[in-house]
Amino acid sequence: MAELEIPSYFLCPISYQIMKDPVTLSTGITYDRSSIQQWIFAGKHDTCPVTNQLLSSRDLTPNHTLRRLIQAWCVANAVERVPTPRQPIDRAHIARIVDKARSSTQFQLSCLQQLKSIASESEINRSCIENSEAVEFLASVVSISGNNNGCDDSVNEALEILSKLQISDQALIDLVSRFDDLIDSLTKILNQSNHTSRTNALILLKSIVQVISPARLMAVREDLFLGVVKMLRDKISIKATKSALETLIGVCSWGRNRIKASRSGAVHVLIEILIDCENERRVNEMALVVLDKLSSCAEGRAEIVKHAAGIAAVSRSILRVSATGNERAVRVLWSVARYSATAAVVQEMMQVGAVAKLKRRRWGGRF
Repeated sequence: MAELEIPSYFLCPISYQIMKDPVTLSTGITYDRSSIQQWIFAGKHDTCPVTNQLLSSRDLTPNHTLRRLIQAWCVANAVERVPTPRQPIDRAHIARIVDKARSSTQFQLSCLQQLKSIASESEINRSCIENSEAVEFLASVVSISGNNNGCDDSVNEALEILSKLQISDQALIDLVSRFDDLIDSLTKILNQSNHTSRTNALILLKSIVQVISPARLMAVREDLFLGVVKMLRDKISIKATKSALETLIGVCSWGRNRIKASRSGAVHVLIEILIDCENERRVNEMALVVLDKLSSCAEGRAEIVKHAAGIAAVSRSILRVSATGNERAVRVLWSVARYSATAAVVQEMMQVGAVAKLKRRRWGGRF
């Protein structure tokens, strides 16, 4: 084959290999499907590699004529024949699966498993699901579970699919608006026994709290904080811990949520995180960010003082986490010293070196 001259238009402009599944972009340039999918979806490009033009659409149109020419040339030249490619997944295919799942509960689980398999295959398949009515259907399965007080196999599958998708901010906002019970349903799942579903529910909650309005965030119930704190306490995984901390960071900036978090035991578990020497620095940094928010309310400061190692743990974190961690730890100690400084608290702060660190910070010194 090395001596055989391959027609240049049989070669993909990206891989320079004979195209097995030629597809044409909106710019009119043809590529091998796997190469252009990698460029667009994995590489996150929105331009044509050859012309550098912005793509008016991400649709990939099969070039059947060119594929047949390549196949005929391979046969004529005793080259391994390029097989006819499998029909790619498109939104119409996804829609048929969703329609079948909606038609009867007996088909729901098998259809969800089919969607999960499709989502696991490739980035373009996940993108196809993200831009279809499947996302709304998956959210409806999760939302309904809150009314049934359960987390069955269908809900577990729906959550796993949702956790694989990169749902846009606006789509998340629309889901919360469309399904009033979605946040409450996810909150209930945090207290279930299935660790995978709990983690997936938390990941979705984290994404939601980052985009919904302050008014909606201020309306979240204390159950959400109890569920998130339970996730932190159970130490399911680093991923779950980070998602829980990011969720608290997102919700504790608004209204009375700092009080709700403090009453839910957040301060205690955050201090325990700081005490645990095996945690990643990033985990400790996020814990200090949340503690900083909670120390701005009397309930949060009271919980810090109440914990036998609270002040010592925060003080010890200085110089052991990061520049951001240093700043947050100082702010926590300053809030306690300024607003909750009883004689016993001041004595404890002096014993653990917190007062000296605050004085040094106050006068612009370095730690």
